[in-house]
Formats: sequence, structure tokens, C-alpha cells
Amino acid sequence: MIAIINYEAGNLASVSNALKRLNEPHIITNNPDELNDSDGIIFPGVGHAEPAMASLKKNSLDQWLKKTNKPVLGICLGMQLLYESSEEGDSEGLGIIPGRLRKFDSSKEKVPHMGWNTFTDVDDSHPLVSSFNTSEYFYYVHSYFAPVNKYTLASCCYIQDFTAVVSKDNYMGAQFHPEKSGKAGALLLQNFLSYVHSGSE
Repeated sequence: MIAIINYEAGNLASVSNALKRLNEPHIITNNPDELNDSDGIIFPGVGHAEPAMASLKKNSLDQWLKKTNKPVLGICLGMQLLYESSEEGDSEGLGIIPGRLRKFDSSKEKVPHMGWNTFTDVDDSHPLVSSFNTSEYFYYVHSYFAPVNKYTLASCCYIQDFTAVVSKDNYMGAQFHPEKSGKAGALLLQNFLSYVHSGSE
């Protein structure tokens, strides 16, 4: 069973529908007991970092996320909140992955980065992205970006290189929306589900 975290900042319906298309049993919850009973966690997110963190804290989901050893996949803002901090409202993150989110330079291109883009580099040794190269397109909508560092699994370029997929220990993240990225997005979600179920058997 996959649990989608409900913290009033997630794109819940789209993620749920994507899992339904993959015939994956799942629940949408903010209950720590239900999260503990699940095999893997999807941590979606849209909107502003600061109120999203406040919503997580309201139900102590921030502490639960920091402590869990279950596989976690952050999506868009959910991925960004795994980092230490963001220029967006000078807000703090969960501090699981080192780095600070920065805003794209709107004097160089339109911000947000919105639309379809490819990876510029992929570490295909990780099962989350082992199926991919630099030819697949994924759908992005974001104004802030994570730096490329040693935890980056795939990078993308818009104005500059940024982290498109990240992994540290049991935590993974995708800056794009796999649930809106067609076959390529569905394959990334399936890779996550396969990773989850291979560890829970």
C-alpha cells in the first residue's frame, strides 16, 4: 500500500489518478499510524514553501518525514521541501538533503519554468531513473530550483542547470510532475513502486 501525504498543499487528485492507472492500491492520509502501515510514501506539493511547511508542522508530519525509513518520493514542492531552505519566503525545509532553493533569474527567461523539458544528465545506476536517458520529456511548473550536488540523479537546464531528480538514503524527489508527464512520468512512478515493493517483500 502506498500512502499519499495530505497536508493541504499537494496535487492529490492527479497523483491518485496516476496510481489508479498503474493499478496501485493507495490511500490519501495525514494520519501517522496509516503512514506507518504503508510500504512507501508519495509526498506531493504545489504552491508556496512557507505555508506548506506550516501545514506539515500542524500535524507533526515534518517530524514523521524526518524520521521515517520508508521510501519517500517528493514531487515538485514536495521534493523542494526535502532540502534545508528556500529563498521563497526565506523558508526552512525539512533539512534531509543539503542545499538551498533559489529563484530562477527572470531577467533571462520567463519565470516560472513551465512546460516540457528533458534531462541534461542522468545517473542511471539508481533504479528510479535507470530506464531513462536525455531523450524523454517531463512536465515542469516551478519558479525555484534545487542546486546540482552529489545527491542529484538527473539534471535539467532552464536558464541554468538544476536538479530534476534527487536521492539521499530512502528519500527521492522529482522536480517535474510525473503524474502529468505521460508515459515517461508513469514509468518513473512505476520505477518508484518497484523499488518500494522490492524492499517490502
